[in-house]
Amino acid sequence: MWGFLFLAALWLAAVMLAVFVAVMIFPVVLLAGTVIAVGIHLLYVHATLFPDHADGPSPVMRPDGSAGRDPAYRHYLVGQVWKDWRAIVRGTMPRVVARAEKAVSTATRVLVGGEQAWFLFPLWIGVVAGIVAAFVPAGLIALFVVAMYLVAIVLGLLGWLACVAVLRALEQVFMVIRRILQTCPYPGCYARFTLPVYACSTCGARHARLTPDTNGAARHVCRCGTRLPTTILLGRYRLQALCPVCDRQLPTRVGRVRIEPLPFAGGPDAGKTTFMALAVDAVHSAVNTAGGSVLFAQKSDEQAFRNLRRELSAGRVSKTLPDLPKAVMLDVALPGGTGGKRILYLFDPSGEHYTGASKIEEMRYLSHGEALILIIDPFALPEVQDHLLESERKALTAKGVMLSREDPADTFNRLRNELAGRADGGKQRRVAVVLTKADLLKQTTSGRGIEEVRAWLTLMGLGNLVRELDHQGAQVRYLSSGLPPDSGRIAEMLGWLTGLRLSADLGDASAQELTTGDARRPWEVRPRLEGRPPLSYLVFRRALAVATIAASMLMVLVFSVQLLAQWLPSSRPVRLGSTSAVESGTPIPITKSMAGRWGGTVQQGSGRYRVRLTLTRGALPGSRAGTVSYPKLGCSGTLTREPDRGVAGWIVVRENITDDPKSSCVRIGWISLERHSGTTLAYRWYGTADLTAPEATAALTK
Repeated sequence: MWGFLFLAALWLAAVMLAVFVAVMIFPVVLLAGTVIAVGIHLLYVHATLFPDHADGPSPVMRPDGSAGRDPAYRHYLVGQVWKDWRAIVRGTMPRVVARAEKAVSTATRVLVGGEQAWFLFPLWIGVVAGIVAAFVPAGLIALFVVAMYLVAIVLGLLGWLACVAVLRALEQVFMVIRRILQTCPYPGCYARFTLPVYACSTCGARHARLTPDTNGAARHVCRCGTRLPTTILLGRYRLQALCPVCDRQLPTRVGRVRIEPLPFAGGPDAGKTTFMALAVDAVHSAVNTAGGSVLFAQKSDEQAFRNLRRELSAGRVSKTLPDLPKAVMLDVALPGGTGGKRILYLFDPSGEHYTGASKIEEMRYLSHGEALILIIDPFALPEVQDHLLESERKALTAKGVMLSREDPADTFNRLRNELAGRADGGKQRRVAVVLTKADLLKQTTSGRGIEEVRAWLTLMGLGNLVRELDHQGAQVRYLSSGLPPDSGRIAEMLGWLTGLRLSADLGDASAQELTTGDARRPWEVRPRLEGRPPLSYLVFRRALAVATIAASMLMVLVFSVQLLAQWLPSSRPVRLGSTSAVESGTPIPITKSMAGRWGGTVQQGSGRYRVRLTLTRGALPGSRAGTVSYPKLGCSGTLTREPDRGVAGWIVVRENITDDPKSSCVRIGWISLERHSGTTLAYRWYGTADLTAPEATAALTK
């Protein structure tokens, strides 16, 4: 019987010991489980966000430009950031759950897998409870990290949207101020557009929406890894631009420089091609004189111009083909502050296109610009033809002049009717009327007075044309042109038409050869290596990774401190007046509400007597704090402020009895005063400095 009782007592002692150990080990297991769960999460954060390659737990897919999208990576905060977070969550949760299940299984096998369960069952409960409970702080830490993650993403998106709005607004302002016009120079298209298609400078991929949007604010990243500027101000014009309609190459600096279409309108054999050649030479000479540069945008234009100059030297110009014209493109750049920059589109169609309304309708470029050059062949005027002498006719025929029966008035009327039916009403702001073949006209009887072109045209039957131009409200200038040309006057008129400040005084400067060239500095940026995501992805990923790791570790540290503070017992209690009590730091002076006169009845054993205190406002430890008196005992003295004892709301003063004729009071004592309410102080009197137990107490009122 006694043996059984001994064994039962021994078993009970073992179980109690297991319970004690379980209670002590629970917070350890709880903290360890939390740290392990957070550690697994951080491992996946590191594996997903730190590597500089496109593969991994959250691969970065290379854009293919399908579904009508540009072949560019989307901004990280728009798409990839959510994929990364899903990859981290999907990798962390199963691993944490599997690790917890394995820990529970191991604890069950070791602690309660045999006869030891009779003794270790409480310990098993403590371990399993700690493992399960670890999901609570781990979940709270995860919620905090998710909240921080979302806040960072929202702030990043707001900053990105602000950049997008600012960059778009700046580009719009730039376009409006510079009056940027962008059109296609190619026949069959002649489209007008607001944004060209741009080709990547590395791989040639087409980007139709290279502007601040979901692919990026300041830069888009092509599928090859090349970073492309999104606005003209950031250098987008340095890329090769293409027409968004016909996909043919546009001149360089499109968007940066205003395109100025200059259509030459006139009937067959009016001299449009000859005057265009003279105009190109005049502009070239004037710009070179001013210290600027003129370049052909395409090599084919340079070759065609060289052939035209050779034909002019030979005295016979080939007839223009009946096809719709491709513009001759000139990139003109004058020095800053003296003029401006323009891309000139010179359209020289065959005269047959102006002989029928349907043909004029095909020339959609006529409504793009603000300028028009109206070429008038004087020998096509009936009034001139009817008054030519026979000798004059023979002389003109010998020089290759064909007398056209297409009256310039009819050509102008068809052109006016077509333009009037278009959206802008065909109201050109500037019209140059050029009377060609002036050198030959002066050799005829009809050529007298052509120095005043406007008056001469009115005299020769084009009064209606002159009056119609005046009625339209356009600025009109008249010029006579012949060989040799007056390049100064031609340059001045072309400058007026295009908004360039070209002087008529060409000086003695000898123009350099007009060639094809590129007036901009091409965009050359080294792309990222194959298999690596955009640099912006790497920056955002690592910034979020660092923030996530820092936030997680901070929360684990806070949880650990709180857990240990709440679970582990303190080494010993802190008593009022104990030398181990932590002082409060900076001493607090006696406040206004505590200062003043206080009084009350002291209870000391079975005896009772009155006490009166006067506390001095602002008294600090070590200074005099007031006076004390005991009327019934007939003694009084001073109070000196003692150092604070580490208990908030308490002050301690030392009592020195200086007046005690009956020797009824203790000479030195210590008083603690605690503020209970606005009008009450708790008074405790101690006979020793350790303040272990009060010998007298009272409740004082003011």
